[in-house]
This record gives sequence, C-alpha cells and structure tokens, in this order.
Amino acid sequence: MTEPIPALPCWLNGELSNVREAKVSVLDRGFIFGDGVYEVVPAYAGRPFRFEEHMARLDRSLGELRIANPMDRAGWRAVVEQLISAYAQYAGKPPEETNQLVYLQVTRGVAMRDHVMPPDLQPTVFAMVNRLSIYSAEERARGVACVTADDFRWKKAHIKTTSLAAAVLARQMSADEDANETVMFRDGFMSEGAASNVWVVKDGVVLGPPRDNLVLEGIRYGLIEQLCQQAGIPFALRRVTRGEVLAADEIILSSATKEVLPCTRLDGRPVGNGMPGPIYDKLFQGYQQAKRRSS
Repeated sequence: MTEPIPALPCWLNGELSNVREAKVSVLDRGFIFGDGVYEVVPAYAGRPFRFEEHMARLDRSLGELRIANPMDRAGWRAVVEQLISAYAQYAGKPPEETNQLVYLQVTRGVAMRDHVMPPDLQPTVFAMVNRLSIYSAEERARGVACVTADDFRWKKAHIKTTSLAAAVLARQMSADEDANETVMFRDGFMSEGAASNVWVVKDGVVLGPPRDNLVLEGIRYGLIEQLCQQAGIPFALRRVTRGEVLAADEIILSSATKEVLPCTRLDGRPVGNGMPGPIYDKLFQGYQQAKRRSS
C-alpha cells in the first residue's frame, strides 16, 4: 500500500508551503512536456554543499533550454536556506543536526499545449526539501551491485532536464535485479549511470568519460578531480571502453545521494577482488573532509 505523502516543506512561486498543499496548473509545460530543468543541492549540518557549482550548472541547463533564470544567486541561496530552516523545524531539530536534500526545479511556465516555445512566459519555480539518507558504514564496506545496459537516451544528456523517462527506465533495470545502479554504454563506451556518474580505476588511475553532450557533468566531477590531485592519484577524462569497465580494479559511483560509493559487483561478477578498493577509500576520506569545509 502506498505510504501517505508527508507534509514536507516546499516553495512554489514565492510562497512557502508543503508538498501536500502546493499546486501547479495542469497546463504547466513541465507537466505536459517535461519542459524544465532541476538541481539537487545536498546540505550537511545545515550548510549547502558546493552551492556555487550547482548554480553554475543550473545556469547552463536553463541556457540550453532557452529559459531565463528567474532568480539570481542570492535569491536561490535565500530559497535554499529558507527550506533548510523549514525542514529543521519540521523535523524538530536544529539545522546543524540535520542532513538535507534540497530539490530545485524551473519549468518554462503555463501555456496552451503547443510544442513551440511560447515567448515571455513566467517560469514556474518549485523547490522542496527532504532528509538526506547517507549510506551506512556497513553498506559501504560491502559495496553495491550494478548492472549494465545500452544507453538509449537522447544526445543532450548534459542538460539536467526534468524529462527523465529514459533515466527512470534505466534505473528500473537495476531495481529489477535488486541492484543499485545501471551503468550505461553508448557505441561501446561508458557514458554514466541512470542517476550517477561512474568512475573506473585501473592500475591506480581514475578514469571517467569526457565532459560533453553525452554525459551529465555531475557536481562531483570537479570534486573527484580535486580529491585525486590532493591525494596524488592520477586522473584522466577520456572514452572508456566496455572492456575496460569489465576489467576494472575498482568502479566508483558518485552523486549527491551516493557521495562516492563503491560498486563491487557488476552483472553478477565481482569487480576486482569484490571489495571496496584503496582508491575508493582515499576518495571517500577526502569527500568527508570536503563536507566539513562546506559553506
């Protein structure tokens, strides 16, 4: 039986409400076409993590869809901080005792249904917040299972759009196998996961796909590179073949909710020795230090 929707705090077009009560028009282009973009900002101990990087990607995504950003950085920051405070009050805790996930969404707005982009629409701005669930030490010690699949999505994967039907299908493939993620390949080369970036470790080198239109550049892209530099780990972005992925010493997933997470089984076979590896351990420790420095 479906659980009732909790009255989590949300923000819609300038008004603080909750997700039970907030309403948008059925003619909103986000509902009709998936014509919008989104961001997900984690907040640790009440502090947004890599906020400026999230805002830069929001700007890029909006620009690709030709939607004017409805707010400046200060405005977005105020919305995020308002929701962090509202969730802390909802949870009955001080903000510094919470880890939260703030979801931001901008759609083109409300208009009669027509594929052509109507000019001068007022964008619909929505944001909501929930608890950020962090993987336990026991889960990280085991690592997670993943499956592989062909990447059947469109060729503008670099836009963080709300049109996520393909990602939903890809993620369901792994859920059907009781796995954590689907690692996708396009023309024999690794692209990314259904809801995460994927990193391959071979002979001590961290490899990831290049920044282009075939991959959504996760906020952790730049962070992983920084952590590798700080730890003296060789790092390279290039095309990674399916064979290299299957022969990897380590496979690591990264996202706002996963942080960095070891994949220890792929298509039912162990990755490396089937346990989280030394590169993952270094990146995880570096990630925790970055969280403590976040502001």
